[in-house]
Order: sequence, then C-alpha cells, then structure tokens
Amino acid sequence: MSIYVTGDIHGHVDYAKLRLKFTDDILTKDDYVIVLGDFGVLWNNTSTPDEQRLIKILNQLPFTLLFLDGNHENFTRLNKLQSGEKFGGNVGKLANSIYHLKRGEVYTICGKQILTIGGALSIDKRDRIEGLSWWREEELSFAEQEHTLKNIEKHQNTVDIILAHTLPNTVSRTLGYNFCERPCSVAKFLDYIVQITQFKKYYCGHFHINKQISKYTIVDTNFIRIA
Repeated sequence: MSIYVTGDIHGHVDYAKLRLKFTDDILTKDDYVIVLGDFGVLWNNTSTPDEQRLIKILNQLPFTLLFLDGNHENFTRLNKLQSGEKFGGNVGKLANSIYHLKRGEVYTICGKQILTIGGALSIDKRDRIEGLSWWREEELSFAEQEHTLKNIEKHQNTVDIILAHTLPNTVSRTLGYNFCERPCSVAKFLDYIVQITQFKKYYCGHFHINKQISKYTIVDTNFIRIA
C-alpha cells in the first residue's frame, strides 16, 4: 500500500497525467493517488456524456483516486455526492474507486494521520459567472472552520501530514502571490492551523509549480510518494 500526491487536473484539462504516470504492474486498488484540489471533473451543472466517460476512465485506473476540492469546482454538485465513512472520516463517493476527501477531516490512510483542508480564493473571480464557473463555497465557511478545529483537537493537535489546496498566507507571500482583491480567508485560516498543529509534512496544489519551501511542498506535475 502506498500514497502519492499530485497537483490540480481541472477535469479534462490535465487528467491524462494520471493515466501516463503509472501502469497496471506498479499500483493496485490498495494504493492511493490524491489530487490536491481543482479536481474539476464535476464542472457542468448537469452530467454530460463527456463527464461520464471521464469518470469511467478515472475509475478504471489501477489505483484508488482521492481528491481534495480546490477553488475551481462545481460545489453544488460536489456537495451532493453520496456521503459515507472511509479512512476514519467522512468522504464523498464519486465512483467505486474515486472519493472526495472533505474539509477538516483527519483520515488514517496507510497508517498516516492526514488532515485535509480544501478550498481557496479564485484570483480570476471577476472573470467568472456565479453558478456557472464560480461558486461561493470555494472558501471555507465558519462551520467548516469549526469542524476542522474540533477534529484537530480530537487528535491532540497532532497529525503526520497536512494536505491542502493552498498554502498558509505567510508562506504564499514569500512566493509573491499577493495579487488577490483581498486576502484568501483559507490561507489566513491555514496560518492558524499550522501554528496550533504539530505536523511533519505539508502538501498543496493551486500554484501550478513544483517547489519546496521548508516542510511545505507545492505540487503540480510531480507525483510524490508520501507513504
């Protein structure tokens, strides 16, 4: 059993990297590949034949596919996925081998305790249409923040790994990402999370670069084994 993480796929835009990286003789369904947000497979307001074909392709991959939500997601549909318990937390089920890792959950996967926090502020929000290409749920609600804090407390404020879509604000500022119309509330919340939580590694997507900053790893095209 193993866990790999990779960056955003935005549905049809970059899903092919998931097919090209691994072959059947390397991974099995007992292995996991986690997309760190902007999964984007559920994008249109209703299911389409192209979407169904893509889900079928992803479900037939030799591993189990997990994903965080990012900022470019259709949250209306994502939040309607069948909900259930897996890995010791609440997940949304897209297909037999595809699951949404929800915000503020602490999962145990391959013996690792993993805190997941999706979401981020879209810097291109002004160019998008609410309900068609942008959804208010891209940032965490107060209830989701409270849920996160309660779950961290249940685990004595200690996890092995934090998986998020974006970086804490203090870290992203070192990259020069300071061009939003206002500070990202998720990034500011993550500032607090990394202060109160003991963790060994932090992985995120969102920035479309592969870069290491201390124990923070930004993932785009890379596949990184974390367990």
